[in-house]
Amino acid sequence: MGSIGRYIFRATLGAFLVVLVSVTTLMWITQALRNFDLMTNQGQSVLVFIGITGLIIPMLVMIIAPIALMIAVAHVLTKLGNDSELIVMNAAGMAPWHVFRPFLYLGILVSLVVAWISFYFSPMCLQKLRNWATQVRAEIVTSNVQPGRFIVVDGKLTLHIRARQPNGQLLGIMVDDQRDPKERGTIFAERGDLLTNERGIFLLLSNGAVHRHEAGKQDPLIVRFQDYAFDLSRLSPNAGPVIFAIHERSIQNLLNPPPDDPLYKRNPGQFRAELHNRITMPLYPLAFLVVTFAFLGAPRTTRQSRAMSLIGAVAVVALVRGLGFVGTISGAQSSVALVVPYLGLAAAFILGGWAMTRGVVIEPPAFFTNLTNALIEGIKRRTTTAAEQHS
Repeated sequence: MGSIGRYIFRATLGAFLVVLVSVTTLMWITQALRNFDLMTNQGQSVLVFIGITGLIIPMLVMIIAPIALMIAVAHVLTKLGNDSELIVMNAAGMAPWHVFRPFLYLGILVSLVVAWISFYFSPMCLQKLRNWATQVRAEIVTSNVQPGRFIVVDGKLTLHIRARQPNGQLLGIMVDDQRDPKERGTIFAERGDLLTNERGIFLLLSNGAVHRHEAGKQDPLIVRFQDYAFDLSRLSPNAGPVIFAIHERSIQNLLNPPPDDPLYKRNPGQFRAELHNRITMPLYPLAFLVVTFAFLGAPRTTRQSRAMSLIGAVAVVALVRGLGFVGTISGAQSSVALVVPYLGLAAAFILGGWAMTRGVVIEPPAFFTNLTNALIEGIKRRTTTAAEQHS
């Protein structure tokens, strides 16, 4: 790259990093707040909280990076157009391809990073997140049950004790189990002990009652007991192999899923859809780049507004990404639907490349522009009138 190419590359890279970091941080905060009960209700430290919630950042970067690249390219092209730099480059004989080349280098770099995250890094982090969360849940049962506090596990199992004896025995126990959607069970017991053996973790209860309320019935069924063992094995990381969700599977597992995998037996189409979603993810940064440059890369005078072209680029990008979502969701049921994301990407590359090579200025139809300008003028007049009446 020459000096102009390096200038464009640096400006676009800086804008891309600013957008990526800021949006990813905002999305991470919204996701982390959903797990804030790790510190409040479940007694975990700040480092554990940050460590667990931080493992979703690669997945967020993978999703946000193509959009951040599109915003950065649109920002730089708009700046170059407003400063008449695109007109000067065109007048100096610089072909559209030479202007596009620094953007393409950054797009390839972003695509490679997204591919690495999609194929390897994000599934690895999500698997660690699942294992770590399982260990934290086990610690809640074995050591973090404190007198007077309600401990919520997975949002469906609530534990409460009145007191803990010096020998470890629990007094005044309440267990509310909503894991079964067809039946809710609430257990009250005077005493209890935690027992851990090769079969798992059990809560041994004495002198209590079980209140079972089946869905659709008004009155609960009450059963009194002298001794009762409540199984907490599913919260233990050693109780059995962890079954990862589809988006947590490695690329090797998606290519060759075990025939005896219970999730694969139930819906093999989800494995196929997730595999194609991983393949198409690195293509979206380049597709968004081509579309954005096709709408905003052509030189135009300062009297020609770029706002409508920017709206058109956003609409096309949203359409291409929407086709990807529809194809992935529908592809779990029908393999034909998996072609839809590839068709959207192919159309973006072909039509966008054609517009770039021809130097076509893509603008919406005149009637749409006139209608939009009329609406804007009407809003301005109403705002001015309301301000005058208020004053």
